Amino acid sequence: MGRKNPELPVQSGAVDTHCHLFLMGAEPAVAVETARAAGVERMICVGVDVETSRRSLEIADSIEGVFATAGVHPHDAQTFDAEASARIEELVHDPRVVAVGECGLDWFRMLSPREDQIRTFRSHIALSNEMSKPLVVHVRDAWDDVLRILEEGRAERVVIHCFSGDAQTARICADRGYWLSFAGNVTYPKNEHLRQAAIATPKDRLLVETDAPFLAPQSLRGRDNAPENVVQTLASLAEVLDAPLHALVKTTATNAAAAFSTLP
Repeated sequence: MGRKNPELPVQSGAVDTHCHLFLMGAEPAVAVETARAAGVERMICVGVDVETSRRSLEIADSIEGVFATAGVHPHDAQTFDAEASARIEELVHDPRVVAVGECGLDWFRMLSPREDQIRTFRSHIALSNEMSKPLVVHVRDAWDDVLRILEEGRAERVVIHCFSGDAQTARICADRGYWLSFAGNVTYPKNEHLRQAAIATPKDRLLVETDAPFLAPQSLRGRDNAPENVVQTLASLAEVLDAPLHALVKTTATNAAAAFSTLP
């Protein structure tokens, strides 16, 4: 640790595996152009309900280098009825939709009842297995239940979005073959447990994301996040892992292509 990392070169091939372009203040095309100038080649725009999943695909269809997911966030799980299920499944069939989700469990905010969150989560696991597309999982204060339900559902390909666990949880997830995606909060001074989790994560299971417009890295806290800032997360992780920045960019891009197998 302590190695001085060079600036990320333009067109480096970095991948932001999780952002919400439809929530940003800037037009998606402008945000993507700015990210590309910073060296971020590909972005995955993640849906959180039926409408934003449709919008994510629309953005992916109109902007080169952007891909989409389709799913219903645990906050909106109570809206997941038969019609919503059918519409999500239809979207997932599109080749530019590279994953199912964001889905999962959130016992912190509890914006949907537990039974609805669990029901919706199980449905998304089944769809992910059926379509052979990865499952993008949101976890907040629900690790035991998420890990149990993923195991019960025999989830085949799992990406843990915005990893929030400790090193032991990271090892459990990696042992199951899950990918762990780290966001800008890994740069926050108080989050040493996230840095230790990143160290514990096998290099072939490591992903990076922004969760834009949320979780701006430490140097930009208080502002809206943007896909271009995945560069700062990569730089911070490179220092934590004592790895050359260019090598970590290549590793995480390779991992993204493995996790999201329909991502070019």
